[in-house]
Amino acid sequence: MSSIRSHRIKLVSMASIAIMLFIIMTGCSVNKENANSSNGSSPDTASPDQTETADQGGIAAYPLKTDKTLTYWAEYGSTKATIDEVPFFQEWQKRTGVPLKFISPPAGQSKDALNILLASGDLPDMIEYDWFNFPGGPEKAIAEGYILKLNDIIDQYAPNLKKYLQDHPDIDKMVKTDSGSYYTFPFLRGDPLLQVYQGPIIREDWLNELGLQVPVTMDDWYNVLKAFKEKKGAAAPLSFDYNFLDNGAFVGAFGTTQGWFQENGVVKFGPMQPGYKEFLSTFHKWYAEGLLDKNIANVDGKALDANITTGASGATIHNSGSGIGKWTPLLEEKDPKAKLIAAPYPVIHKGDVPMFGQKDPQYTTGTNVAITSKTENAELAARLLDWGYGDEGHMYFNFGQEGVSYEMKDGNPIYTDLLLKNPDKLSPSQAMSLYIRANYGGPFVQDLRYNLQYLSLPQQQSALETWAKTDVDKYKLPLVTPTPEEASELAQIMNDVDTLVDEMALKIILGNEPVDAYDGYMDKLKTLKIDRAMEIQQAALDRYNKR
Repeated sequence: MSSIRSHRIKLVSMASIAIMLFIIMTGCSVNKENANSSNGSSPDTASPDQTETADQGGIAAYPLKTDKTLTYWAEYGSTKATIDEVPFFQEWQKRTGVPLKFISPPAGQSKDALNILLASGDLPDMIEYDWFNFPGGPEKAIAEGYILKLNDIIDQYAPNLKKYLQDHPDIDKMVKTDSGSYYTFPFLRGDPLLQVYQGPIIREDWLNELGLQVPVTMDDWYNVLKAFKEKKGAAAPLSFDYNFLDNGAFVGAFGTTQGWFQENGVVKFGPMQPGYKEFLSTFHKWYAEGLLDKNIANVDGKALDANITTGASGATIHNSGSGIGKWTPLLEEKDPKAKLIAAPYPVIHKGDVPMFGQKDPQYTTGTNVAITSKTENAELAARLLDWGYGDEGHMYFNFGQEGVSYEMKDGNPIYTDLLLKNPDKLSPSQAMSLYIRANYGGPFVQDLRYNLQYLSLPQQQSALETWAKTDVDKYKLPLVTPTPEEASELAQIMNDVDTLVDEMALKIILGNEPVDAYDGYMDKLKTLKIDRAMEIQQAALDRYNKR
């Protein structure tokens, strides 16, 4: 049943294909002599008479003086036609003194474009990409001669990042491999509230009208959804993108998840836990009674927008910005009393703390910058990227230019109307994409003061506090890195496993098979080598814990 969570399945399938591609490309024209050796050596940097980067103490004086132009590959979407036209990137070059030539793949095609780029061997100086999830892992990318091992480079030329990692050993543990290799200049979240952005959302005005409290337990949710259906005429009382269950909403009430987690250092696969069968039984009952969206397998953003804004649904799982912030003004146009608020992650017994919930790691892997093995200017690239972790770079990446995109008021940077009430009718997120990177990512540490302004509605900010009240830190699997060989094997196993699990869940929830069919599916998982997958994940977790 490929319709359910098709996005994830496609990603897993694409990962398997990509792995095969990289195996084939091993003999391609990338010059592996430029790759890092095991001791972290790097290519020659620009000669001192061509690039003035630092004083005698090794601290860079910006703007740097150089006659070099570096090439920078990144996917970036904004209202401008090219990255070169984006004010953020224009000013970044001025402040650092480093001229940049940008290369940008077509929107949504970064993976295919990167495959072609790597196969060509004609690499830019820097590539912004999710190197953590590179097929075979970051060590494979280093070993194959695509990117540099950055240990010596960070030690010599990135004093700001080096100090931050020294001051934050837990993050330092995240951003390197089991063998101790640094491989990117990372995007880091500077506050726990920046790690949380998603959870259950509900119509508070409906609750007030019906004399109901915000649901806490699964029984509460059943009663509320039933009231929404019978007394508010909601055709799909609870509607959501099925992928959002991956973060533990509703499933987590039963002590498990849709995927991997760990308990006291032992790796577990969520669908194999007894609680998962209880979850399927509960959702089967809710679906049969019309409390779930009848199109649960195929709800996308457009359908969800329609459900929420027309009153067909009174509850969902979504984000504070693109959910509460987006829908609230649309609802208020029709009904000034309409109000969306966050609900806590459900539990079975009132007073329990939810085991799971959405919480990104402090190291968010999607928009990190690697220096490639082809560069002849590794020092200059490192100096450029390190700027974002210093005081000036921190303010610039998060808030942009003082007097343009922000002003200081009472000691705090406050965004101007250029971002929040854009004269060209750009949404705040669109305007921000032109002047800052706090709402996107890159080589810097994200500042909480960005989020407190971007989430302008009080219920958006309170949502983060509500959703953050979980024990997910105890159970979430950290950013483990299987070996290249393990990663290939794991991807192949999980492609089949995830397909089977999704098929099972849909059939049981929709009533096409009885709840007891779950036991037979667990037997099938054994034949798909789920035990071997657990061995790989356990070994990776054990190595991570020893870092």
